[in-house]
Amino acid sequence: MTEVDVFISNYTLVDPEIYQLWIEGYTASEAVAILDKKGLGKQTGATLELIASDVLDHYRTYSLLEKLLNNPYKLKEQSAFQIEPETRLLLIEKYYEFDDDVVRELLGKKLSSKNRKDLDEVSDKTGKPLKSCRRQFDNIKRVYKTVEEIPGSIIENIRKSFYVSEELAKQYACIVFLSSIRFETSKKKLSTMQFSAWKKCCEAIMTHWTYKLIGPEYYDTEMDKEFLLELRELKVLVDREKEHKQLVCVNLKPKLLQKSFTELDANFRKYTAAILTLASTLHRSRDMKNLFVEFSQILDLFKTGNWTTHDLQQFFNAYNSCALELDVIRNDPTLKNSWEKYMKVVGVCMVVMYAAP
Repeated sequence: MTEVDVFISNYTLVDPEIYQLWIEGYTASEAVAILDKKGLGKQTGATLELIASDVLDHYRTYSLLEKLLNNPYKLKEQSAFQIEPETRLLLIEKYYEFDDDVVRELLGKKLSSKNRKDLDEVSDKTGKPLKSCRRQFDNIKRVYKTVEEIPGSIIENIRKSFYVSEELAKQYACIVFLSSIRFETSKKKLSTMQFSAWKKCCEAIMTHWTYKLIGPEYYDTEMDKEFLLELRELKVLVDREKEHKQLVCVNLKPKLLQKSFTELDANFRKYTAAILTLASTLHRSRDMKNLFVEFSQILDLFKTGNWTTHDLQQFFNAYNSCALELDVIRNDPTLKNSWEKYMKVVGVCMVVMYAAP
């Protein structure tokens, strides 16, 4: 008598390649065609019919899992699908990942039913399947609605609510922040800014210009109003323009291209007036909403002079550090703190935006 050991498992199998095609919004037949073109049949010896049957089986499973992926906590707690922890994290992470070009099209738009219906325009513009655009739109709306009223660190709130990686949580945090403050993002002047540039700018603003309090009323997507009011006091630098310019020019003469240095010497008053005027207006919500438009207008001054990105970075480094040498800033701790926090954002955003294609 022959003994046979039988092991029965109902673990849900996930094929990362097929799952990725499902995530990207391809239909089952499109996925089969893509896999066939990649030579899956030749590699495995499987017929096209067998590949199609396997893809359909996986697609059915992923469609059933989708309701749970909309609430990752339910996916973790459910018992209908036996999924290993590593596989569960893969399912969630991939489902909540997004395409930078799709998200760039969604920035600044209301997460309304009307805009969801218009996603075919986003699909046409980005070349991404409509189903993928809808998944990304719905995920952004879901994350925003979930965390907008939760105090504390937005990144940690996203991680705890959706079980995504820290890097992906940081990306969503920037999207939520842009929506919360309602920054203007759709003007033509800003159209070349890719999502990666928006993310760098938002991270700088969230680090230096938002509240850093601890407690149940602490929201790190809320601008520090007291700090913004203090920025008005930076106007004292207007009266120290000549002294400030001299320090900056001495600092930069050996570092800049001659063309950039000539532009700096001739136009310092314009540059500093624009930077200090912006500081004096940011306590008003409408001016804060137009922050990136204002940045782009200041950058037009440098573009007129054909500054290189490297020289612009050198300018902001020197502009910041030389102001700290002026007694009016050096001897006033509050003003010094305001200046440093202000310039840490301005310097980063200006250079990132200037480097945008």
